[in-house]
This record gives sequence, structure tokens and C-alpha cells, in this order.
Amino acid sequence: MEAILGLFREAVAEENGHKLAQAITPVAPPDDAGRLYAFHRALNVHNIQADLRNEIIYKNSVRLARTETNAWIEVFTCYWRAIGELLAVDGAMNQGKRVDWKKVYEAWKELLNALQRGYTSNQFEAWTIPCLYTSGKYLRNFALKADEQARSVEGNVTYNQGLQDDVVSTLGKNENLQDAARQINRIFGLCLSDRSALEESRKWGVYYVTNLLFKIYFKLNSISLCKNLLRSIAVSSSDMPPLDAFPKAHQVTFNYYSGVLFFLEEDYKKAENFLNEAWSSCHKDARKNRELILTYLIPCRFVTSHKLPSPALLALYPRLECLFGTMVRSIKRADLAGFDAALSAGEPEFVKRRIYLTLERGRDIVLRNLLRKVFLVGGFDPLKEGQTEADAVRRTRIPVAEFAAAMRLSLGQNNGEVLDDDEVECMIANMIYKGSMKGYISRERRMVVLSKGASAFPGTSL
Repeated sequence: MEAILGLFREAVAEENGHKLAQAITPVAPPDDAGRLYAFHRALNVHNIQADLRNEIIYKNSVRLARTETNAWIEVFTCYWRAIGELLAVDGAMNQGKRVDWKKVYEAWKELLNALQRGYTSNQFEAWTIPCLYTSGKYLRNFALKADEQARSVEGNVTYNQGLQDDVVSTLGKNENLQDAARQINRIFGLCLSDRSALEESRKWGVYYVTNLLFKIYFKLNSISLCKNLLRSIAVSSSDMPPLDAFPKAHQVTFNYYSGVLFFLEEDYKKAENFLNEAWSSCHKDARKNRELILTYLIPCRFVTSHKLPSPALLALYPRLECLFGTMVRSIKRADLAGFDAALSAGEPEFVKRRIYLTLERGRDIVLRNLLRKVFLVGGFDPLKEGQTEADAVRRTRIPVAEFAAAMRLSLGQNNGEVLDDDEVECMIANMIYKGSMKGYISRERRMVVLSKGASAFPGTSL
């Protein structure tokens, strides 16, 4: 008991919120594996209130107000009950018996509610906000375990174990996770609505709680609810500190999920801005997080600037090399058949991540590169009298038949797709309309006339 309540007393004396949060964590530290068991064994249901009062009032060097003392006694009482349920689960697992994560979730929810009551009645100061981080984080984790167990009992095991996965299809029941979303949403409102001075405000917890809700809504596939969070933050932005004043971890997670939200809405420019911010702020050793950011940033740049990741970058992330490597090489080679094969091979993962339709737009880049190669192979117009090689001008009038031949070669002989010249004209017209090439089509002469005054293929160099 002393290990936990001693930590509480130190945290109160130092006004150290992170140390205080360690006092209510459900995970024992590696150097004190028996901490939770010792704490639970030292108290019992009959004398817990008196013992906690003695530890918090009489052994504490900092005198707390009576109402604040009572609030902390309630918090640690709920914590003791939750630890009891967690230890029961550990014991059942060790004996091979059936565990009940639902009880752990319900007990931990009572702890979160006790903390919320303390903040609502203004008993807890702003420096204690990390306690909300810990209670919300583990409420989500226990809800996931309880839902997984419920589906397992029903024989419908479809749950994805990765807590950091983004967009995943969830089948079966998610009652506990949905309930956790409601509980944490109340914490979000509690932080956002605080009207205290900023240095003493609960608003410093807004982005962490928002990030928790992002993770839950993405897991529930209720992504539209995330927009409500962004709108609420935007409305209160004048009363909040700037995002860059918050911890880097909060910034990176918020920017990442915001970027993914705009990505899914096909607002790729905003998505790229948020994802770039997340990438630049993410710690270089956080490889998993950087990989997740690149999963959306790479397709974003396909669309916004036709930029491809370098081989050196992909080499650092084997999973991304597996996802995008073949596709990137096909784009550089202007290989339509190779691109289509790579898109088809990665379709299950692309669809799961909801990047398939965006990557499909990369076909325009392949086609642009192919048309550009035809333009380059066409060489230069014959020199006129008095001109030197320095005055040579690239040929800008190219027969549609040359582009058609290149497309048929790029698609391959076994593709089964036969392009006629009219289809090729239509594809070239679309590229001109999209701004990927400059010029016009002369249908009478079956000729493509490319621009002379500027690059015939904007965004590229010759």
C-alpha cells in the first residue's frame, strides 16, 4: 500500500501530475511486480475508507481541503476495487479458467467516473490532468478486451488485435467500446468547457482526450463522429492554447488522425498538410508511427504533386516497400501492366486502409510518364537553314498512332485489352483536361499538337 499511496503523497507535494497518474495505473512497474497485489491485500472492504483517510490526511505533508480529501478517497476506493477485478482475471488466466473482462471494465469505469466527479466539483487542480489520461487510456483497453471476449464466447472472432490500426472493419458487438466512447466524450466536454485561466485550465487535456476518441471512433468505424470533435475544437480555438504548445505526442497523434480524416474525405491538400506536420514532429525512433503516417502521406503525394517515395525511404520500412515498392517502380517505368498487377495484388490491404481508390489515381501518373516517353523518343524537328543544334526544338506534332502503339506495348500482349485509336484519343484528352499535358488533338490529322512555349508535361523536366 505504501508504494502507491507514498507515490500519491510525493506527487501532491511536488504537484507532479504524471507521478500522480502512476499511482492509479493498473500496470505494475517492472521493478515492483507485486505492487498491485500488495496494495489490494493491505486493504479490505470493511476498513478501506478509514485506512485511506489515515494515509491521505495524517501521513500527507501537504494539507488538503476536506472535500478534496474525500474525492481522492473515493478515487482510491474505486481503484482498489478495479485492481481486485484485474487480479481476479490474472488468477483465472493462470489457472486456465474463464476470465471476465467485463467486470474489470465496469470497475475501471467507476474509477473514471469518480475522477470526473472530482473535476466537475472543482476538487482537483489542473496539474492532476494526467490522471484523466491514464483512466481514459485503460478504459479503452479494457473495453476492447471485454468486447473481444464477448465475441469469442459467441464464436464470432473477427477482431483485429492491433490497438494502433486505423481503419478496420469491425463485425460483431462492440457495446463496451461504444460505452467507453460515451464516457470519454464526457471527459472531452469537461476539458473543453473549462473557463479557468489557461495556466490552471483543464483545456490542456483536450488534445489527449480527442486522440483517445479518434482511436475509438476509427475502431468502431464511426469516422463521421470525429468531425464533431474537430468542429468543437474549432469553435473553442480562441480560448485554447495553440496546438504547438501541447506535448509533441499529442500534436503528432492529432495531426495524424486529422490528416487521415481529410484523406478519407478526398481533401488531399489539407490531408497532406496535417500528415506533413505529423511526420516532421514524429520522433525518428517511433518507426511504427512513422510507418502509419507514410501509409497515407505517400498516396496523398501521388495525387497532390505526383511525387513518389525514394527507394531509400521505402527501404527503411519493409511493410511499406511491400505495399508500394512494385507500384512505384511501375510508375517510374511507365509500365501500365505492372501498375495494374501491383494494384490488384495489394487490393485487400489497400481496401482495408481505404487507400485503394486514391492509389488507383496513380494510373494517371503512369500514363503521363508513358506519353512523355513517346514525346522524348520523338526527338527534334529538322533544323532550318542557319540553325545550329543549340537551336533545336523538340517535335511537338505527334501522331495518335505513336501514342497508341506505346500504350499497347505498356499494357502487354497477355492483358486481353485491345485499345483502338479513339480510346487513345479519349485518354489523351482526359490528360489534357487534367493538366497533366499541354496541347490539343487535331482529329482531322489524327495528330496531337503539344505546347512549345512551356513544358508539354507540367511538373516534369526534360
